[in-house]
Amino acid sequence: MSFVDTSLAGQTPYRAVFLSDIHLGTRGSQAALVADFLKSISCEKLYLVGDIIDGWRLRRSWYWDNHHDELLQVILRMARHGTDVIYIPGNHDEMFRRWLPMNLEVAGVRLLPRADHVAADGKRYLVLHGDEFDSVVRYAPVLALLGDQAYTAALVLNRWINGVRRRLGLPYRSFSAWAKRQVKGAVKAIDRFEEALAKEARQAGADGIICGHIHSPEIRTIDGVCYMNTGDWVESCTGLVEDRHGQFSLIDWSRKTPAAARDVPTVGSRFRWPENMISRRNEESSVSVTSVRESG
Repeated sequence: MSFVDTSLAGQTPYRAVFLSDIHLGTRGSQAALVADFLKSISCEKLYLVGDIIDGWRLRRSWYWDNHHDELLQVILRMARHGTDVIYIPGNHDEMFRRWLPMNLEVAGVRLLPRADHVAADGKRYLVLHGDEFDSVVRYAPVLALLGDQAYTAALVLNRWINGVRRRLGLPYRSFSAWAKRQVKGAVKAIDRFEEALAKEARQAGADGIICGHIHSPEIRTIDGVCYMNTGDWVESCTGLVEDRHGQFSLIDWSRKTPAAARDVPTVGSRFRWPENMISRRNEESSVSVTSVRESG
């Protein structure tokens, strides 16, 4: 299978790209960085693995800036240029799950509950958001909403801390991600989530599983099953990519842009489509890549 032919020069070609948890509709969404990343690559398949739009937040208050518009334009342009775009709704964009029985394809974007991805080396991976394996979301939706509000407060504190770091000339650091790693209960919950997803892949006869939901980027092997989490574009700004040989890696795009560029406020819009796309990326910027690691 050949790579998508594109007229944009200097792009890094991938066989497949997996992104999740962009949370468009929130102030914490790093939509401009997602668009910047997507404009720097080409791919045969683009999987949007849930929580791309944050319907929970938009129901409470409307927030949508020009960067959010621009990101949707970039995705639709990729679909027009031949990329197979697959959208798997999560819990925050669960409103789209009502459309799943209709097998919809809108502007070249296919809507699926989950997907089977066959890598270049022939291995099969189950692709889903993962919220159905989160006991709080599944059995206690009220607690999930309360947790979402606490998480929002952590992100507000995150922006304040990084505003101070910016004035001191320090790079961006995610306070909310750091706090989550320090809480023993959160670490145990992540471990249980990962083990449950690996078990689901094993029962489905897959070699591995690709998911999102918990905002914790990871590639590791659990009892012979390859577990891969794409991370998010609120805290970690990470995505999962597959090269032409079937090798998977995590791309850390937060290392590319300093805190100052991430914290610039933008003027809100009402879903109008701007004529110009996001400015071209700084080609001298660096990207951090984390490859597969083994774990017991």
